[in-house]
Amino acid sequence: MHESWMREALKQADLAESIGEVPIGAVIVKDNQIIAAAYNRREIDHQAIAHAELLAIEIACQRLKTWRLNGCTLYVTLEPCPMCAGAIIQSRIDVVVFGASDPKAGCAGTLMNLLDDPRFNHQTEIVSGCLAEECGGRLTSFFRQLRAEKRANKH
Repeated sequence: MHESWMREALKQADLAESIGEVPIGAVIVKDNQIIAAAYNRREIDHQAIAHAELLAIEIACQRLKTWRLNGCTLYVTLEPCPMCAGAIIQSRIDVVVFGASDPKAGCAGTLMNLLDDPRFNHQTEIVSGCLAEECGGRLTSFFRQLRAEKRANKH
């Protein structure tokens, strides 16, 4: 079940990569239906906060006409950062399913776990590692290609 929704998030990651963005995609599912889909747009929008998760949360809130996303599951190809984890808590998303762990900014268990911290007024269930190799592989190949292009442009 989780894998089919994560494949939808990977389609969003492909859209990000097609415009030169870091290939991270997200979908939000409620009642077995996608209610929001988004991908990273930081470079194209010139916005530090244009992460896939935040954009998907914004779409879901508009579609449901509420800021409370109870009953929703967020699927994202990369472990949420602290900013996104905060938005997930604030929007009351019930479950987060992520693909690749993020050793530099992951706040759903890698560096810390903001989503399940009992000091907050909402905790989110976490499912980690869904299609992790595929999600991580896309990021690895994207950054490998980016570094190769930068080296080629230096010469």
